[in-house]
Amino acid sequence: MTTPAPVIEIRGLHKSFGTLEVLKGVDITAPAGHVVAMIGSSGSGKSTLLRCANLLEDSQAGDVLFCGEPVKWKGTGLQRRPADRHQIIRIRTNLSMVFQQFNLWAHMTVLQNVMEAPLTVLKRDPKEVEASARAYLEKVGIAEKADAYPAMLSGGQQQRAAIARALCMEPKALLFDEPTSALDPELEQEVIKVIKALAEEGRTMIIVTHDMRLAADVSDHVVFLHKGLIEEEGPPDQLFGAPRSERLRGFLSAGAAA
Repeated sequence: MTTPAPVIEIRGLHKSFGTLEVLKGVDITAPAGHVVAMIGSSGSGKSTLLRCANLLEDSQAGDVLFCGEPVKWKGTGLQRRPADRHQIIRIRTNLSMVFQQFNLWAHMTVLQNVMEAPLTVLKRDPKEVEASARAYLEKVGIAEKADAYPAMLSGGQQQRAAIARALCMEPKALLFDEPTSALDPELEQEVIKVIKALAEEGRTMIIVTHDMRLAADVSDHVVFLHKGLIEEEGPPDQLFGAPRSERLRGFLSAGAAA
């Protein structure tokens, strides 16, 4: 029996903004059902790597594979672009991203926010989509907010609505970019509870986070990025319990002292 290809695989990725090289040859693998946490200080390249995985940013070198299918490129260096627009759309519809700042549409109700992409992108049946959207709002604990507008919700409720919106696309993987960093501690716990439940369900996820406890609790594999390179990676017990890298030890002790 052959092992299925990882949902997301990144090999030797390089990303520059002009003359600034942000990623300097990074490998990341997210097998089906696994949670990968990315940690590191600001500017280490975590969010950029996530955006490259979701093809929101073009990389300059390296491979991005989705379920074993490599992204096709044309051009080289800063002129490199995806070669097949239809491929990119197909891959993106299977990767749902949850942003730090929620990115909900203010003029739509919570239910309309959750339903919008399956209706317009996937052209699914409206009745099916509404039933699915309400089920996901129930799953994240805000079913009673379906007819509310984002401005009427707390930050934690907005982020849970954003997670329901991501889930309603029925993606093969969820990508979280600092999902709790815009929230105060009490609201943060609401969102962490939802993310933990998704991990327990066996959802494939890549999570960029500043929350070391979240990374330790939900991930199968932790990647510590430093200045665009992987400084250390491995299971959470190893990275948090017995870090080998001096830089990682310094990073963790600074976080513990904060």
